[in-house]
Amino acid sequence: MAAPLTALAWTSSSVAAAGWTPITSTVEGAPANFGKGFAQKSGYYLCYTSANPTGDVLYDVIILSEKTPLPSGYTYVKEFSDSKSSVSKKKRLCVKQVPLSTTETAVFDIAISSKSKVVPNYMRIGDMSGFALWCRKDHVVKPKPLPKPRNISLEMKQLSLESESMSQPSEKPTWPQRQATLKRHESIYDSSNVYCISAMDGVPFTLHPKFENSITNGGNAFSPFKNLHIKSLADIEKEYDYGFVVERTAAARLPPSIS
Repeated sequence: MAAPLTALAWTSSSVAAAGWTPITSTVEGAPANFGKGFAQKSGYYLCYTSANPTGDVLYDVIILSEKTPLPSGYTYVKEFSDSKSSVSKKKRLCVKQVPLSTTETAVFDIAISSKSKVVPNYMRIGDMSGFALWCRKDHVVKPKPLPKPRNISLEMKQLSLESESMSQPSEKPTWPQRQATLKRHESIYDSSNVYCISAMDGVPFTLHPKFENSITNGGNAFSPFKNLHIKSLADIEKEYDYGFVVERTAAARLPPSIS
């Protein structure tokens, strides 16, 4: 979407200053030279600019006669410094500029036509020097406000889990080296690292009393198979021998006879 207009001005040349665009012809294609007539060979052109659209924008454009007082908030369209011509004072073109943040609509284009011409989608401003002036208003798109940076206290920075060394990808992180062997009363976790804290840290390591006698002499390891007795097939058959005497006696009984 095009930017809204920010200002209008008059110039005697069809080539305006840098940043300004002159309206040199009407919508029908005729020269849009104001003030040029039988007694005046040179005239002036209306030009516009969209520079700095985030500041003041063009909110309204009106045409006033020389006896009409200037409304509050409006200013006359200024002339570029040129001694060859001057703008007629019988009718004056006036504009109202407002900050972009305070308005929902603004002027996006200016068109010039003959008095009998109707320009679609444009609002007629009025007649001036044999021309009809038109403007097109539209809704403005305001820039999104940038979020304010949050002030993080020194204490909050110290609580951050990210270290400055981890933010640099070129440096390799250094991890704490774990000892190859552990003593009996040491934890398997390194308590100096916040990521390796276990719920068992600080709990002393002791054996259950029933395993105390299983510890081998002079060593730290114990065998759970010390009292294991391996049975032979004959031992198993003897231990689990069952003759099915009751079942066989019950099966041998004759059913009662019917007298």
